[in-house]
Amino acid sequence: MAIPQHTIDQILDRTDIVDLIGQRVKLKKTGRTYSGCCPFHQEKSPSFHVYRDKQYYHCFGCQANGNAIRFLMDIDSRNFVDVMKDLSSQTGIELPKDNHDNKRLAYKRESAKPVVATPKVETKAQENAPVQADTNNFETDPFEAFQYQEFDPSQFDLAENAEPSFSQEGNLYDLLENVAQFYERQLPNSKSAQKYFKHRGLSQETLQFWRLGYAPEDWQHLEKAFPQDIEGLKLLGLIRSSDSGRDFDLLRDRVIFPIRDAKGRVVGFGGRALNDEIKPKYINSPDSEVFHKNQLLYGLYEGRKQRAQDWLMVEGYMDVIALQQYGIHGAVATLGTASNTEHLNILFKQNSRITIAFDGDAAGQKAAKRTLEIALPLLNDGRELKFFVLPKEHDPDSLIRREGIETFKKLWDQAPLLSDFVFALLSQQFDVTSPEGKSQVMAELNQLTELLPKQGSYRYLLRQFFREKLGFNKKWQAQVSLDASLSFNIRTKDEDFAVAILMNHPFLYIHFENLRAVIPQEELLAQVLNTFDKVFDELPDDQELATYYMLGACSRFHQELSDIMQRTNIQALTQAPEMADKLASEYALALQEKYLKQKLKAPLSLIESRNLRQQLNELTKKIGLRLLHS
Repeated sequence: MAIPQHTIDQILDRTDIVDLIGQRVKLKKTGRTYSGCCPFHQEKSPSFHVYRDKQYYHCFGCQANGNAIRFLMDIDSRNFVDVMKDLSSQTGIELPKDNHDNKRLAYKRESAKPVVATPKVETKAQENAPVQADTNNFETDPFEAFQYQEFDPSQFDLAENAEPSFSQEGNLYDLLENVAQFYERQLPNSKSAQKYFKHRGLSQETLQFWRLGYAPEDWQHLEKAFPQDIEGLKLLGLIRSSDSGRDFDLLRDRVIFPIRDAKGRVVGFGGRALNDEIKPKYINSPDSEVFHKNQLLYGLYEGRKQRAQDWLMVEGYMDVIALQQYGIHGAVATLGTASNTEHLNILFKQNSRITIAFDGDAAGQKAAKRTLEIALPLLNDGRELKFFVLPKEHDPDSLIRREGIETFKKLWDQAPLLSDFVFALLSQQFDVTSPEGKSQVMAELNQLTELLPKQGSYRYLLRQFFREKLGFNKKWQAQVSLDASLSFNIRTKDEDFAVAILMNHPFLYIHFENLRAVIPQEELLAQVLNTFDKVFDELPDDQELATYYMLGACSRFHQELSDIMQRTNIQALTQAPEMADKLASEYALALQEKYLKQKLKAPLSLIESRNLRQQLNELTKKIGLRLLHS
């Protein structure tokens, strides 16, 4: 059974790991975690910790770790699918059916009409063409000779000994593929459709890559091409019924854009009218068993096929296609709907850095504000969102054609990050030169940051960024030597810089939390981290007050902390919130790697050795990706 990642994520989101593990292990609240004796090895002192906010567990003894799924697999020696079935029933989230269960994809095919012999009067194109009884696999349109004309049975003789076939089941995916091929074959027959694509500057290679086609203007062209598949076409919404009961095709006299899912299967169609006077200009096939507009992005499959690295969400099909033709392979578009959290999460799974393009008019600004609100809850640490506001009267296609690809790429590179975009947006609304205006900006910001994830440092960093932008001056300055080095010197340990960062920026503890699992307890940093774990939830929201709070909580280390603050002069190095966050992340990763390697030299058991190696491999990949994007 193939279970999509988004389904796994939904199940984990709805599973409380503390409640789940608490059914097997006696847990006690200790600071920010729940602790108990590890169920995976014998111990007397509790070293097994469960983190509710991260939905994660870790044993400081044998190094067992993972999420709810891993816990159930290891504790019961069960396979992944069995565990997922249990969690599915507990959370109420349905798993996809087994591959052999295709009932929802099936429809009843009608009995084939008697096979017809070769027409008495043939066109030149048909003289050497074989008779084809199965219209689902034709090479040329079998109705080309009489399309758009009344069917006259007297022109044909029934083939001798012809027997009607029995009804059978069809598959919606197969039908969609056949319809896509049908529309592709109609494109050469329409001069207006070819003229439209030529006017948009599309090459023959581009037409073939995107499988673009044309839907004839005949109101029943699909019924004629697929007489056995009427039920399936109705299930897909490609054939509709009027109030009078007459069937008609949804897409007529339109250029066709096949829509493919993440596996490359055709799941629906978009159609654009060739006459701008016809409304609506664009029509998409409706949602069906295989087509869910809110969960798909046009161009995602094609971008992944071309191994796109940078992803840009644009407005329409033609923008995606034009950008691909110019060598930008990571453009995607929603399918006639506004962007939603599902769309953004799909893109964030491709890359932690994504960009959304908006028109420069009032409607574009309104769309940008809406996207901002739905994006904020998704911005976990490490994710980056940029807002590419296009010049007025331009879409990506027209901008490239007028300014060139290099200018387009430059504007994309210069697109503001979410932090800059929000500041510019609020600065336009309020007078940031006055105390009142600054207060209003901060009030608006506080409302927005409430939408951000509570875990992570971005909420804190965004507030600090605004304070810097608005010129807020800190009253408190650390007492450090003016002669202190501004560079990381060899004599100062990485652990000391980590301590200094934590004291000056307490909310960055989130980066160092995992380090507690591997660092020796005799280290000063380990004792500081243990203190943070106990009081972190009680920290004041203001950074300055939080620093004082932690200095008080760590008063027994006053002499050591004072010495470290003077030697590192970390405040001068981390004036910008972004730099503080970057350094915290780098030191946390480096220290985890250091202590994991140390523990691997003398593991207490084979189980601990295996768990440590697994953690080190994952950490190495994470460090490699960070270096790649730095």
